[in-house]
Amino acid sequence: MDLLPVEIKVNVEGDVAAALSALGASGRATTVRHIWFAEDRDGVAEGQVLLLESGVILRFRIGGDPDDLTVKLRPCRRSQLVGRFSAPFEAKPFTYKIEQDWSANGRVLAASLVHGHAPGVLSGAVAPDGDPATVVDALEDQFLHACTPSVQLDGLVALGPVRSTKIDDVPLDDMDVDLEAWSAAGLDFLEASIRVKPKDEDDAEKLAERAERKQRKLSEAVQARGVVLSEHPENKTQRILTALAEANA
Repeated sequence: MDLLPVEIKVNVEGDVAAALSALGASGRATTVRHIWFAEDRDGVAEGQVLLLESGVILRFRIGGDPDDLTVKLRPCRRSQLVGRFSAPFEAKPFTYKIEQDWSANGRVLAASLVHGHAPGVLSGAVAPDGDPATVVDALEDQFLHACTPSVQLDGLVALGPVRSTKIDDVPLDDMDVDLEAWSAAGLDFLEASIRVKPKDEDDAEKLAERAERKQRKLSEAVQARGVVLSEHPENKTQRILTALAEANA
């Protein structure tokens, strides 16, 4: 079985602007986008995020070049990923990734199918009277049907927008770190992340050991700059989606 890249994330608690400055992001190029998530309308009416709880994330990112819709399974199992979705592929405008997702709260597997769109194509689907399911195309529908057949995309509502500010490749010690700040529903989050890619000489044990070293280095580098790491048990997607659902209940 092929080894999978590891995305390592640490979440920051407290003043996001001060943390960005402390981590050396000031004056660097930023990408600002707005993010919406599709959720089950009936669940949101009760303040619940049923799609997320079933391990499915539908994310719209608007304001980029291109805009994109991501259908993600997280957490998932390798055995779920069947047929053409058992291995990563790129077939423009689609990119399909499988990777390990590590944070202080654990390690999970994530599979995501990203579909790039021209600016403006997705806007109607996330409008107050829009239907997010209308822009889920045949391949994304096939992905869900094949890999998580119990999930149905009926009666969806878009939650957002979340303002995303992303700064890529910020040098931190000997690492290039991506920083992404999210703001919505009175909440502000900052996530620092790096990716560890398998090398030719790696086996599963070597890759895990290298990723563990990188995870420690990332946490230590952030804390060494006076930035406080979050000890919250939920990741930023869970926290912000729950807040948006409660605000819309």
